[in-house]
Amino acid sequence: MYYFIRDVPNQGKLNKQVRDWFKQAVAQNWQGIEYSYHEKTEKGHYRLETRQVWTVSINQLSALHRQNQWVGLATVVMVKSKTQFGHKTTETFRYYISSLPTDAERHSHVIRSHWSIENSLHWVLDVTFNEDASRVRQGNAADNLGLLRRLSINLLKHEPSQKSLKMKRYLAAMDNNFLLQVLAASSRE
Repeated sequence: MYYFIRDVPNQGKLNKQVRDWFKQAVAQNWQGIEYSYHEKTEKGHYRLETRQVWTVSINQLSALHRQNQWVGLATVVMVKSKTQFGHKTTETFRYYISSLPTDAERHSHVIRSHWSIENSLHWVLDVTFNEDASRVRQGNAADNLGLLRRLSINLLKHEPSQKSLKMKRYLAAMDNNFLLQVLAASSRE
């Protein structure tokens, strides 16, 4: 089991350390640093995106803040994305910690796979629950409702009929027998 985490929750000091370390490495033109590098350019939907990924073994960094809390920590990762859309160009940097070996190409695939899954889940949530239109913003309400929507999606997916998720949701709301069928289907697995 591996982990690959961006912007480690409640670890502002660790996040800043990783960001600052990479900024210094770039400023020094990576001199004296062993790293893995992968670059991929993709074109589609009227935009051109280039992702550059650098991975560095944790052994090359001085001790990180609360490093011992991350069992198996092996690699720090920097991703630079440059996107051209028409006449507009944007550049973003993202930083990760990972227990995967220092292989930039592998990390690039993990990142891409993650976004593919995220995007498809977001699409399902928006189509089924009209999530993008939600105006809930107070306290933890948005997170709590998001969790309930994801739970609902999982329950509805286990129901074996060939109906769309949106139709299953509607039927579960209108027909208690169908709701029980949805709940029973998830308990069988």
